[in-house]
Amino acid sequence: MSPLSRSSHALVTGGGRGIGLAISAALTEAGATVTVLGRNRATLDEAVSSGAAKFAAVADVADHAAVKSAVAEAAARQPIDILIANAGAAESAPFGRSDAALFQRMMDVNFMGVVHVTQAVLPGMIERRRGRIVAVASTAGLKGYAYVSAYSAAKHAVIGLVRSLALETAKSGVTVNAVCPGFTETDLLEGSIENIIKKTGRSRDEAIAELSKHNPQGRLVVPSEVADTVLWLCGEGAAAITGQAIAVAGGEV
Repeated sequence: MSPLSRSSHALVTGGGRGIGLAISAALTEAGATVTVLGRNRATLDEAVSSGAAKFAAVADVADHAAVKSAVAEAAARQPIDILIANAGAAESAPFGRSDAALFQRMMDVNFMGVVHVTQAVLPGMIERRRGRIVAVASTAGLKGYAYVSAYSAAKHAVIGLVRSLALETAKSGVTVNAVCPGFTETDLLEGSIENIIKKTGRSRDEAIAELSKHNPQGRLVVPSEVADTVLWLCGEGAAAITGQAIAVAGGEV
């Protein structure tokens, strides 16, 4: 495993649960000081009390002013060396019933949330000529899925942003990458499972099998597998890796 820079400060959005919590714990174990950012204070405090993170900051990533303020407070403790833009949300509907408000919600959280937090941390990274930015996108940023056109569009936008920023920052000492998990065992996925059960009358096992079939390995990804990939990208040995969208999906894409 490529080691982290000594005494790195990592900011993880959506770091209080699911993939974000696994990433926070992995970074902490690797020696980083981790600040988790999210909307739910209780969830964030639990991440801190469990030892997965050192500090917590409350902000909605869709709120530019709130993100800017929270990041400034975190950076005042210690400059931010690593950004994991993980916060996200998913809604499903046929395209014909996906109104402008649904598209806007998906873009605000999944895309503009990445933009807001990146704009808040990138100037300091460039000034110090040191930084790692990793956006947690999705295989939905690399391919289409039926009934999640708004979500997929937002995740595709994240990949485009990552590739463009990587070129802009190529000589700055900052790398910008994305990881793209397939269906992963998280509470976010629970919503999809419940939706399948409700709409189709299938059992829970049948719903999980329906999602697992996308993965050629025939299973769901686990959060620690995504966290391991992120940890590698944040290491000093990954300095030549930038502008990449790495699928963690058992060969699906």
